[in-house]
Amino acid sequence: MEKFTTLTAVAAYYPRANVDTDLIIRVERCAKVEKNGLGKYAFEMARFLADGSDNPEFPLNNGPFREAQILVGNINFGCGSSREMAVWAIAGLGIRCVIAPSFGEIFFGNCFQNGLLPVILPQAAVEKIGAALAADPANAKLTVDLSRQVVVAPDGSEHAFAIEPLRKKALLEGLDEIGLTRLREPEIVAFQDRDRVKRPWIYV
Repeated sequence: MEKFTTLTAVAAYYPRANVDTDLIIRVERCAKVEKNGLGKYAFEMARFLADGSDNPEFPLNNGPFREAQILVGNINFGCGSSREMAVWAIAGLGIRCVIAPSFGEIFFGNCFQNGLLPVILPQAAVEKIGAALAADPANAKLTVDLSRQVVVAPDGSEHAFAIEPLRKKALLEGLDEIGLTRLREPEIVAFQDRDRVKRPWIYV
């Protein structure tokens, strides 16, 4: 998994509330498209018009926002069906971080499993940051510093966010759950050695 330390990048504001996983990636794409091909279908119902052309009202279709690696959303981002493919699709667009006032619980967990950082900030802060991004596309950049746990807005103001220590460590070091488990390999081996003495029949 790719490490996440500090990211300074173009950020796009998508103010729609309750963006669900069905909007992020349609269910039929999940069944027929491989993981590394889902990005081109991300948000397709919002990104494209009926004739297949770009929807000019979708922020990631406009100017510098096409290069966005940070997405600023609204309340309850990623709600709906339990669908890890939604995270794969967003990551396939090149997005490394999603900032929102709240997230769907399962989507939030799936982000960490796939190296995508979900950041929760107060709604007022998100709206202020989003308005600044939309107002000045040429300078629509944010810095997300995971080590310090802050988002630096275009005006230089800093917004602190919380993250569970183990999830932070995993992202900083680029470790998935297997990688985190292997960090404790000496403890696991020591336990197994003790357990072989106590319960030898299990290891026959």
